[in-house]
Amino acid sequence: MSVEIKVPVLGESVTSATVTRWLKQPGEKITADEPVVELETDKISVEVPASASGILGAPKVADGQDVPVGTVLAEIDTGAGAQPSSATPGPQAPREASGPLPRPTEIPAAQQHAPMPAAARLLEENGLQSADIGQGSGLDGRVTKGDVLAFLERERPLPETTHRAAPPAVQPGPKPTPTPQAKPSSTTGDAREQRVPMTRLRQTIASRLKEAQNTAAILTTFNEVDMSAAKALRADYRELFEKKYGVKLGFMSIFARAVIEALREFPAINAEIDGNDVIYRSFVNLGIAVGSSRGLVVPVLHDADQMNFAELERRIGDYGQRARDGSLKLNELSGGTFSITNGGVFGSLLSTPILNAPQSAILGMHTIQDRPIALNGQVVIRPMMYIALSYDHRLIDGREAVSFLVRIKQYVEDPRRLLLEV
Repeated sequence: MSVEIKVPVLGESVTSATVTRWLKQPGEKITADEPVVELETDKISVEVPASASGILGAPKVADGQDVPVGTVLAEIDTGAGAQPSSATPGPQAPREASGPLPRPTEIPAAQQHAPMPAAARLLEENGLQSADIGQGSGLDGRVTKGDVLAFLERERPLPETTHRAAPPAVQPGPKPTPTPQAKPSSTTGDAREQRVPMTRLRQTIASRLKEAQNTAAILTTFNEVDMSAAKALRADYRELFEKKYGVKLGFMSIFARAVIEALREFPAINAEIDGNDVIYRSFVNLGIAVGSSRGLVVPVLHDADQMNFAELERRIGDYGQRARDGSLKLNELSGGTFSITNGGVFGSLLSTPILNAPQSAILGMHTIQDRPIALNGQVVIRPMMYIALSYDHRLIDGREAVSFLVRIKQYVEDPRRLLLEV
């Protein structure tokens, strides 16, 4: 009997990956859940485990090949794997006198710092060397495809009009020749225009966002939050909180708890449309959007409704760091039921976030800014934040969306309500 090893689901915004190397060789005996092959996506590198114990068959895809989700990578002969380990072994290569053969998972010393196959191909296509990228984020510091894409995004030359000095008024010099990287537009022939291919990551992001707009009836509602009480809470308990739990108390855990409590009151916002059915959940898998050099990723806090403030802060901080390192696992990027994105860390005052499909709503946080507001008949200065809720109007009515956002406002403006659950 044979069992297939397939490319698993690689996250809610990733549809394919590149085979970087095989960790096991054909004919080798493997056990269930043992890593067999390493894949690389635009965002992370992952190891695909064996789905059963047995003997590994010949690979169906080669190193460096791009494979979509669901592709069969190899097969495992479970009948052969059930044989005892004392079975007659097949022919082996002669062993050197210096010691045992290296494990198949080991990388030869000369290749330990070589770029991943997909990265090497991108480097060659763009006339780059791995030294141009520097330290990679892959295993043993190897340069990954995501590292190259991030480098190309950062180092992409600006259009000539943004940095060319104006010609002198008298005796102008000859018109400067465009650099080799600046390719004139094929439609106008204007040397001031530049045509640059979209990276694979940017194409994936564009496709996902357009798919969400084409599928859902997206509408956004707004409100503003007085952050005075939340800031006072942090100031009063910051040192005690960090001393007891080893993590800093931030605003994200306050908003996360507010979202969790509000979702219990408005379950449709935590639900999902599946064909002609609606899936309601009694749990909350909270996605927290994180920006990295590879692009936007949304790691998921599974069963976030069971976490306290300290656990939320700890997991959010850990996911944020590993998202930037590209070391998130597959199950940490999927299964979300609701997401939070914080554009305030980049200075955004107001925005309309796009749904993270197939979820039905997303909360957008923004920068905190001192503004004058009317309070008890007086004009006072308060630290204010605009918040936005984008939602799928096919499932969520305006009354529910507005009430949900108002409830979050009430929780954040008076965090004591979170403790009393009122």
